[in-house]
Amino acid sequence: MLIREWFVRLALALVLLSTQMATTADSPDIVLELAGQLTGADHESYKEVPFDVPAGVKRITVNVSYDRENRTVVDLGIFDPHRFRGWSGGNKATFSLAETDATLSYLPGPLPAGEWTLILGIPNIRTDTVANYRAEVVLEFGMSANSKGFAPSPLNDNADWYRGELHTHTAHSDGSCLRQSGSNGPCPVYKTVEAAVERNLDFVAVTEHNTLSHHQSLNELQMAFDQTVLMSGREITTFYGHANIFGTTEFIDFRVRDHQINSVLQAASQLGAFVYINHPGLPSGEVCMGCGWIAETDYSLIDAVEVVNGSVIDSGAGLLKSPLSGIPFWENLLNTGHKVTAIAGSDNHNADLRSDSGRRTAIGEVTTVVFARTLSQQDLLEGLRSGRAFIDLEGSADRFVELRAEAGGEHALMGETLVVAAGDDIRVTVSAQNTPDATFALYHNGALVNVELDYVRDDDLLETTITLQATGESEWLRAEVVSTQGKVLLMSNAVYVNFLD
Repeated sequence: MLIREWFVRLALALVLLSTQMATTADSPDIVLELAGQLTGADHESYKEVPFDVPAGVKRITVNVSYDRENRTVVDLGIFDPHRFRGWSGGNKATFSLAETDATLSYLPGPLPAGEWTLILGIPNIRTDTVANYRAEVVLEFGMSANSKGFAPSPLNDNADWYRGELHTHTAHSDGSCLRQSGSNGPCPVYKTVEAAVERNLDFVAVTEHNTLSHHQSLNELQMAFDQTVLMSGREITTFYGHANIFGTTEFIDFRVRDHQINSVLQAASQLGAFVYINHPGLPSGEVCMGCGWIAETDYSLIDAVEVVNGSVIDSGAGLLKSPLSGIPFWENLLNTGHKVTAIAGSDNHNADLRSDSGRRTAIGEVTTVVFARTLSQQDLLEGLRSGRAFIDLEGSADRFVELRAEAGGEHALMGETLVVAAGDDIRVTVSAQNTPDATFALYHNGALVNVELDYVRDDDLLETTITLQATGESEWLRAEVVSTQGKVLLMSNAVYVNFLD
């Protein structure tokens, strides 16, 4: 069995054991049952079915079924209390509306409280026919309305490692690419998605600056791209730092002053969003306005840090040893007791860039690989929160790294905590696949572990194990896979020892 497959099985077993802890409340808040009968008298007429929507609804989903005997046909449409919101005729049995996105044929926008009207158009029902209809109207509030993403169900039901891109921009903010004429201009969302598919990515996020306008484009494209999760994201851009937010399409007010950003982070947390700090090591000021992270921050509200950013690498600043890298920032958070996930993003602003450009800002040139129960936005974000992820700095299709620690019959994988007593031996194992001739660098609390490593090499497997002694205090370990030329190929997330949540 390949080492990757073994870890998939082990991780899945751990996930199943902790399902009750990881499950989010995704059941609908209110379900209205609307039912009735159609008769021959309804032929070539429109039947109005009213229902009440209370204040605070974030998404309305309508599912309609009816008896189709004798060639009965029912068309669908809907009005809110003030205006027409869409008509899909007979081509959809289900549709959904929210402020920033809606099923095609319907208009996104605010969902006003009051009496809404479902319209049933009956182009055909025979004189002697009686047909029952049933409409289920799901009214969702809060984070349950946004966390699942645009795909109605997982694109892959298997628990596995999924590769993706977490940081891109299009014409909805400052992304540009070549137009038909050959000149440079605003770049449509579909080009970003096509570039991700070309790189065989499992997921891609479009993260525009502060705006929400791209979500309807993603909603539309998700129907055609049924093997790639299109994530609902944005880059909250303030004067004191940038942060990517996933898992909600709700507006979050980014207008903060005096280095105060916790109001933004608290609003995101209340919506159940996933939040990570972007390129924290960059300068902040006239050179790069607001790019570096200088905000006063409650780091308990932060889920992850972008330790690798394509634009930082392309700037010539280097990766790991440069003060502009996000790695020292992340390690400092770990050293102060904050369990946050390390992720990567290209920060792409030109979807035309490809691998042969030599640019690390090309989509998929740096990727985050995450273990998720299914290929869905909800489970990908849960996997990122858990720390079951690693960074592939060359955006490969098959490289893999795992880090685990064992003591006294207990073990912990990336993102997990091992509890041991002071003086106990901890066996630390690093495994990698498809990295021939590479070596490992192991870091303990940010310092390189300076010991001679013994390697086991077997076909495409590389592995080493060392023993460390527990201090009894909170500590952490991470690993890098390094090429013979000294380039970091893969970077693990941390395994924690005696960390308190």
